[in-house]
Amino acid sequence: MGGTLGFIGMGNMAQALCGGFVESGALKKEQTFAYAPNQEKLEKNAEVYGFTPVSSLAELASKADVLIMACKPYQIEDVLKELGDAICGKALVSIAAGWPFDKYDAILKGKARVQFVMPNTPAMVAEGVLLFEEKNSLTEEERAEVMELFAAVGLVEVLPSHLMGIGGTVTGCAPAFVDMMIEAYADAAVKYGMPRQTAYRLISQMVLGSAKLVSETGEHPGVLKDNVCSPAGTTIVGVAALEENGFRNACIKSVDAVMNKR
Repeated sequence: MGGTLGFIGMGNMAQALCGGFVESGALKKEQTFAYAPNQEKLEKNAEVYGFTPVSSLAELASKADVLIMACKPYQIEDVLKELGDAICGKALVSIAAGWPFDKYDAILKGKARVQFVMPNTPAMVAEGVLLFEEKNSLTEEERAEVMELFAAVGLVEVLPSHLMGIGGTVTGCAPAFVDMMIEAYADAAVKYGMPRQTAYRLISQMVLGSAKLVSETGEHPGVLKDNVCSPAGTTIVGVAALEENGFRNACIKSVDAVMNKR
């Protein structure tokens, strides 16, 4: 990235992105700035991630060409009020859930160029999913640069506005569901005598490998499942037990629950 980047907020997701951008070489430490109300914590994070901490939103806006809105969604309106005209002419990339392009545009009325992105926590290990809302007001050059930057921490996918909700659910919320599945299978392994840390290590790698197999081969997941299920074998017995206990229905219902809350 050619210009400078300023994070508004430095929580877990901002830390993941900042660390990934710098670690990958897509962004230099000296190009990176951040502001957060808790200055003591901000300075500690600066020591870890290498960004330059600043003491106010106005100072951040003066130093950064691109601002990343990484605070809590309920704080955004106050942040925009505090920034005032300092945001004029800036490129603003928001990673706050529930704040798509139209919501910003209604408040900013074209003062800043906006792009809504939904990242997920696996970006912390450069295996994230970064959903870019198709509707945006960045220049073509800015958007290409920002997409290249985010690609350093995972898969970049462009979605129309009406699919950002479901996209965010299955990529942003579902990591927690997968974590629960890993924990459950580890519990099963512990039940049969395996040390817990060994169980977590093996099952995490199994999930990682299985996902990569789907992604890289392009095979239907059902085909890959069938490949493991020998006639009268052990795996098909486990598959039948999952079906009997409503595994797939539970997965679908978890998404329904999130979508119904939005």
